[in-house]
Amino acid sequence: MTEPVLSGQAAVDGLLELLDVQSVGDDRFEGMSPPVGPQRVYGGQVAAQALVAVGRTVDPARAVHSLHSYFVRPGDPAEPIVYAVENIRDGRSFSVRRCAAYQHEKPIFLMAASFHRQETGLDHAAPGPPDVPPPDELPTMAERLSPYPERLSFWSLIPRPMDVRYVGEPGWVRAGDRPADTRQRVWMRIDGKLPDDPLVHAAALTFASDLTLLDSVLSVHGEVWGPGGMVGASLDHALWFHRPFRADEWFLYDCWSPSASGARGLATGRMFAEDGRNIATAFQEGLLRRVGG
Repeated sequence: MTEPVLSGQAAVDGLLELLDVQSVGDDRFEGMSPPVGPQRVYGGQVAAQALVAVGRTVDPARAVHSLHSYFVRPGDPAEPIVYAVENIRDGRSFSVRRCAAYQHEKPIFLMAASFHRQETGLDHAAPGPPDVPPPDELPTMAERLSPYPERLSFWSLIPRPMDVRYVGEPGWVRAGDRPADTRQRVWMRIDGKLPDDPLVHAAALTFASDLTLLDSVLSVHGEVWGPGGMVGASLDHALWFHRPFRADEWFLYDCWSPSASGARGLATGRMFAEDGRNIATAFQEGLLRRVGG
């Protein structure tokens, strides 16, 4: 396999269907998983669906500005996921929601999210983005992994309604073929057209934010995923949205790892639009174990 069955707009339409969680009453929503994919539900999918669920209980004039979440149990892709939303507060400027995702009547994911009505105020950002090649000068994942057919087939199991262009070597190459690098930089965009709804773009960015972030921990050591390398799982995930953006336009995910110890690694990343605006910041801790260990 060199490419997923669906690509481009067809894959994006599949993502939109995935994000369209259905109300089942009493601030509860139900979401499904793709018919094909990994043995456990992709964490970015659960976080994105939970964000849509909480967002549908909030005044659309208020946009999400932060979310904090924990992955509690592996999700079963063969079973629907029920998202139970709790209204914590609706104030004059902010709305706060809490959400628990359930399968088999047990929680698999917890999220708290805050929404803010638009206001004006101070505006600054830390220096950035870094000087890197533009996405159209970088190889696609299929091109980069073409020398590794066994790795490409493994990568293709992950939901891919997006175009991902690594500046350096990804963690999907063969063990020994990845030089150590303290930074991991990846261009991303949803690989098709999204509707104009800001909640959809926030959910799509949330979906994308979990895909490569933990790989920056491996990058420090020149490690890879899978045979000869590591296996991992997201433990928690936090995301702050700073400025308006479109997830179907290129953004640079500039990631690095402040620390790793005790089989856990911490990763953080800043997202930049092509015009240089810092649109979001993410943090994540993950469990990392050597294959066969």
